[in-house]
Amino acid sequence: MRASRLVSLLLLLQTRGRMTARELADALEVSVRTVYRDVEALGAAGVPVYADRGPAGGYQLLEGYRTRLTGLTAPEAEALFLAGMPGPAAELGLGPVVAAAELKVLAALPDELADRGGRMRQRFHLDAPGWFRHPEPTPHLAALARAVWEDRLVRMRYRRWRAPREVIRLVAPLGVVLKAGRWYLVARCDDQLRTYRVGAVLDVVLCDERYQRPDDFDLAEWWQEWARRYERDVYTEQARIRLTVAALEFLPYVFPPEMSRAARAAAGEPDAHGWLETTVPIESVRHAHVELLKLGAEVEVLEPAALRERLAATAHALARLYPGEPVGTPAPDAPTDAALRR
Repeated sequence: MRASRLVSLLLLLQTRGRMTARELADALEVSVRTVYRDVEALGAAGVPVYADRGPAGGYQLLEGYRTRLTGLTAPEAEALFLAGMPGPAAELGLGPVVAAAELKVLAALPDELADRGGRMRQRFHLDAPGWFRHPEPTPHLAALARAVWEDRLVRMRYRRWRAPREVIRLVAPLGVVLKAGRWYLVARCDDQLRTYRVGAVLDVVLCDERYQRPDDFDLAEWWQEWARRYERDVYTEQARIRLTVAALEFLPYVFPPEMSRAARAAAGEPDAHGWLETTVPIESVRHAHVELLKLGAEVEVLEPAALRERLAATAHALARLYPGEPVGTPAPDAPTDAALRR
């Protein structure tokens, strides 16, 4: 246990530079007294670690000192290769860099751990995009990633969903995020943090001017909060519907997660014919019309009236396209759910 902690302490100093005893103690989750003893042990083992006194002092390694990559356990070596994402790395323009780094890691690992890492990569594969979704072209992703890395302002031409469709924005890019197979840019624009879909960026010009990155900005934490807020705020309306038990069970496969979760949570008890009532959050009548059509005759809209009228108009239009005696159409009091159960 102590050997592992000593390696962690050494790597902290190597990657972060000067750190106080308190910072090391917090990072390692030990007492300051334990840090003192561990630093002494490293020094006794020949590691050139020294302390600077005073308010701005701390422990640091002799300039230019680097340790080899050692001390990896078998699970750590396996996880190292399981975490690799060659596809996204290539999109960011880092494909050759990742390949070179992997070769160096393999060369530094003992044969047994290198073999375990290779077996892990052969047995597990990450495919981030959802089903039936082609990768979105992102020709400007590498340039935006470069701007993020170099803290450079970017002037970009962007296509948005509302008029005017094309706009010019001067932004300070803070990070890029891969979500469900799509890349997003998080940037500051007009003193606000905003999110842009990289696939909708039409042109990019990297400015010579640099910006001051906020010291307290945490990309992962900000994205998690933004994603929660987006899912919560995008559904501003509700619809009351009546549907079959089979349709309720089918919701997770055809509805967005937030709609499915809310509808299943609010569902009442089914009646004698297997139908029940629930409420479902919707973005708009137009959006709900498209989503509810996926359930066919297994769902009936009760409110709002505008949504019910739109679905009725669609049903009448379909009846005109397919005239004649309906075959196999379930009546509201005798639903047929075989198709949904397949």
